[in-house]
Amino acid sequence: MLVICHYGEIALKGDNRKFFEEKLVENIKKSLQQNRVLFNYVKRISGRILVELKQEEEGEKLLPQSKEFNSLQEKVKNALQKVFGITYFVFAQEVYPSTSSGQDPSTSSGQDIECLKDKAIEILKKETFSSFKVETKRGNKNFALTSQQINEQLGEEILNKISSMRNSADRLNCVKVDLHNPDIILYIEIAEKYAFLYTKKFAGPGGLPLGVSGKAVSLISGGIDSPVASYLMMKRGVENIFVHFYSNQQGYEQSLEKVRDILRVLKKYQEKIKVYFVPLLDIQKEIVLKTKADFRVVLYRRVMFLIANEIAEQEKAKALITGESVGQVASQTLDNMLAIEDAVSLPVLRPLSGWDKQEIMDLAKKIGTYEISILPHLDCCSMFVPEHPATKANLKDVKKEEKKLKLKKLIKNALKQSKIEII
Repeated sequence: MLVICHYGEIALKGDNRKFFEEKLVENIKKSLQQNRVLFNYVKRISGRILVELKQEEEGEKLLPQSKEFNSLQEKVKNALQKVFGITYFVFAQEVYPSTSSGQDPSTSSGQDIECLKDKAIEILKKETFSSFKVETKRGNKNFALTSQQINEQLGEEILNKISSMRNSADRLNCVKVDLHNPDIILYIEIAEKYAFLYTKKFAGPGGLPLGVSGKAVSLISGGIDSPVASYLMMKRGVENIFVHFYSNQQGYEQSLEKVRDILRVLKKYQEKIKVYFVPLLDIQKEIVLKTKADFRVVLYRRVMFLIANEIAEQEKAKALITGESVGQVASQTLDNMLAIEDAVSLPVLRPLSGWDKQEIMDLAKKIGTYEISILPHLDCCSMFVPEHPATKANLKDVKKEEKKLKLKKLIKNALKQSKIEII
């Protein structure tokens, strides 16, 4: 069984394209292995990635449309729909030279029109349709016919042969070409020495292959937003290292398990998940005792960013990631974001900054984190929050309050007490 994976943005990468393609090949292999799908090879060919699956069960080749065959296809779909960089993929049949073409099978590539006709009829005679369209992509310009000529010749063959077969079986024999709204499309791809045919496309997640953009530290809570932000940065090729801050009060372990459950969902998109669990309660108590109440939220966030920045340096990460959306809560006004981000040297990536809550929830449902995120949990950010937190914190005032804290010691102790887990 052959699978062809198509990419989009990678095609625009110029001289760096090979690097992106090779990373995509590596990630496809990992995802197939993770889903226990056996394959003979995954390789780059002109403008696409070609996968040949092993489809033998106890020495016998799987029959198309059999239960085992369909099960294998489902496993492959589950694997490839989680690989960033794939825009769509297809289960294709490769054309091999037929004796009717008059060519020597040992020397021909299969790229002749008679072979294409034979395979087209073989595929479409099993389908139910009354209108069709042939759509050809001819990457190999050495092929004798143009894409349009292939479309026309195969279209004529399908009209004649399928109508004849249906008529002889006393079935509906009216088939027609419909270029705008066909019941079925027969796709032809001619690339290098290959010729492929298929009728269905399956959407991938798009984006860039995970890992091509380096690493970043994602501040993940048990809420809806931060897992979505992490997913979006994965889609841009960024490998996430996670940090979760918690207040070690009664019931906190249940909240930590909720975060683990969210990370297990994200693990479908990133093979290895590393997370730092960092206690924040001692720092929060210190802030409550020594600083003005209206600055607490900003100071909590500044300390979180400072700790995340330290972890990023240890992990050789190049940025921080948050699920902040402008104006959503008190800490996420532009003034407060500026006051918080000032604490760190690394860039802070906020992929949700312009999203509204409904958009975020819709994507959370799509990727599978929403139902976990809405479960109750202990949120350290909501502890000791004043009735009227500052929404336009002045940076000079924030720093003045922060000087009342022994930050280096507090951060050192928090990191010392943190736990690292691999999910």
